[in-house]
Amino acid sequence: MANHKSALKRIRSNEAKRLLNKYQHKTTRNAVKKLRELTDKKEAETMLSSVVSMLDKLAKKNVIHKNKAANLKSKLTKHVATL
Repeated sequence: MANHKSALKRIRSNEAKRLLNKYQHKTTRNAVKKLRELTDKKEAETMLSSVVSMLDKLAKKNVIHKNKAANLKSKLTKHVATL
């Protein structure tokens, strides 16, 4: 176990950040899944912008890799375009 005050604080802050990242990542995955299941083009186009924003935020915070975010955005945009 950590002995320094700063190390104890780091453990607490890391845990809080981990839980927030986990929540945001899971929420984004669910949104991507929901977008893929949509069949209405108009609804999908409105949802696409929010999902793209979520992916960009995760990539910016290094929760997911920036290339993974780019690949997901590309595939989702193609999917919405073909509806």
